[in-house]
Amino acid sequence: MSRWRPPAEKSTALITAQGHARLKAELDELWRQRRPEVVKALAAAAAEGDRSENAEYTYRKKQLGEIDRRVRYLSKRLEALRVVDTRPSDPDAVFFGATVELENVQSGQTHVYRIVGPDETDAAAGWISIDSPLARALLKKRIDDEFEVELPGGRQGFAIVGIDYAAGAQELPDPDA
Repeated sequence: MSRWRPPAEKSTALITAQGHARLKAELDELWRQRRPEVVKALAAAAAEGDRSENAEYTYRKKQLGEIDRRVRYLSKRLEALRVVDTRPSDPDAVFFGATVELENVQSGQTHVYRIVGPDETDAAAGWISIDSPLARALLKKRIDDEFEVELPGGRQGFAIVGIDYAAGAQELPDPDA
C-alpha cells in the first residue's frame, strides 16, 4: 500500500477584510504570546534533567512544532491572499461576499449562506467557501433564479429569495465588462 496522495486542489486566494484581520490577529497572537510561553515552559522542562522520560518536555516540543507549523502556514497564506472589500458593480447578482437566502424547492425550507474564502468558512454561521459546489452554482445567479446542484446528500433544487452585501463596501468594476 502506497502513502502517495494526489495533491490537493488549489483553493481560491480570496478573503474578506474581516477574515484577513482575523488571520493576522491569529498569527500575531501565536507569534507574540503563545510561542514565547511555550518556549519558556520548554526551557523549564529541559532544565529538569533526563529528557527521554520527561513527558512535559515531549509535550512542549510537540506544542512548539504545531505553533511553528501554523505560523509558517499563516505567513505564506497571508501573502498569497487577495482581500475583497468592495461591492460588485452588479449587486443584484451573486458574487464573492454575498449573503444569499435560498429556498429549498422540494421542502420549502429557507437557508441563509454567506460566500466567503476557504480560510474563513464556518458551517455553524452559514459561511460557505467559494470553492464549494453550492457557492459555485450560486455565482452570477439573481433573485428568483432556480437551479439544481449536486450536494453530498444528493441532487437538490433551490430558488434564490434574497441577495445582500455588507454595507460600506465600494463599487468593484464588472468582471464581465
